[in-house]
Amino acid sequence: MAWRIVIAGGGFGGLYAARTLDRILTAQAAGDVVAAEARFDREDGAEGAHRRPRPVHPRTAPEPSTGRLDWEDVTVADQVKTDLTQAMKAGERDRVGALRVVLSELQKAVKDGARDDEVTVLRRERKRRLDAAGQFRDAGRDELAAREESEAALIERYLPAELADAELDRIVAEKVAEAGAQAPRDMGKVMGLVMPVVGARADGKRVSAKVREALGA
Repeated sequence: MAWRIVIAGGGFGGLYAARTLDRILTAQAAGDVVAAEARFDREDGAEGAHRRPRPVHPRTAPEPSTGRLDWEDVTVADQVKTDLTQAMKAGERDRVGALRVVLSELQKAVKDGARDDEVTVLRRERKRRLDAAGQFRDAGRDELAAREESEAALIERYLPAELADAELDRIVAEKVAEAGAQAPRDMGKVMGLVMPVVGARADGKRVSAKVREALGA
């Protein structure tokens, strides 16, 4: 597919163009899904033209997901592929673009042999969008900020539910007592007990801050 890229100049126009270019380049790594999206673009024709439905093999068209992902049944990448197929069928261009970039990042981490797990990749992508939204909003570009925030919310659906502060505090207090920890020097011992219980339900930096607080650091 031939891509046409227009750079709108410096400042926040340049930021938006750079993000668009980054999405195009990263999306090219997504293999079959990108090829399917390219076919989707060609069939779509001119802007605003009627989109005709495209046949999808039954194995790739399960029911759309609702709510948060059930982490015990399917990988994040598999669920994103499913949701991307559904979004393409429905002609939801903005959602297709967002899911395509997320899938590309997940696949790139695997291809590059990165140590990042799926939760780390998703949290990183969500943070990027929230950071960009803040910059756009500070510059008075509310429409672009809203788009970034919408994508951040979409990504959040694939993350496990975060532990509430009260529950995390309870776990930390329990493990501090179990470790017999009394000073900041015992932080490593406590973290080693807390993280297996918390798992992907809280970011490591958040847990570390709670442990430091509990130990009076």
